[in-house]
Amino acid sequence: MIEWFKDWFDTDEYLNVYRSRNEEDAKKLVELIINNVELQPDDNILDLACGTGRHSILFAEKGFNVTAVDLSKNLLSIAQRAADESHVKVNYIRADLRQFSIDARFKLVINLFTSIGYFEADEENFKIIKTAYNQLNNSGYFVLDFFNRRFIEKNLVPESINNFSDETIIQRRQIAEDRVKKQIIIEKNGARKEYYESVRMFGKDELLNAISYAGFRIDRYFGDYTGNIFDLENSPRIIIIAQK
Repeated sequence: MIEWFKDWFDTDEYLNVYRSRNEEDAKKLVELIINNVELQPDDNILDLACGTGRHSILFAEKGFNVTAVDLSKNLLSIAQRAADESHVKVNYIRADLRQFSIDARFKLVINLFTSIGYFEADEENFKIIKTAYNQLNNSGYFVLDFFNRRFIEKNLVPESINNFSDETIIQRRQIAEDRVKKQIIIEKNGARKEYYESVRMFGKDELLNAISYAGFRIDRYFGDYTGNIFDLENSPRIIIIAQK
């Protein structure tokens, strides 16, 4: 279960479990970023852990040159189809972000929707921040979007059950060893499959310190996708904007 994401993200079940992801949230986040960093038409943007391409496609639709990286063949194929259907060009690359580098520099590097914390060692988790720093132009921006640890601790739902026409999805959650751990049970046509997720919980100060340690200057941070001020007790997210 140490590298649970390698198999889980390449399953069709993963997309079914997260079928309700809000496209409006993606649009709000992209607008929030554009309104708070200095971007010019045709600037280069790097999306680290792009998933199905929700954010990379939105940036491409606005005229930016977008490169997007993910480890999952499944998610990248979906992202490519979505880009083709939207008639935009995104340079999708399959790579493990712990070893990723490219001979290009970017004005903006993004890591969105809680896409760090998958690894056991914090040194590995924070490699993505150093990668962002190395791939940026001088004075370029890095944006990290992560859940607010305190909000999760207060509002974690231990179990949820969703019944669909052909399957039942059971999700059991707990906080243990500084991580949010989830057991996912999928029952369909008499068959039962189980998957797991495990994400390191970082507090606000841990994230800010890690970003600063990498060499960034913290510019500002928000508590949700509409740009509200971060509130430790009540904000669902922490969206950090930093500059090289």
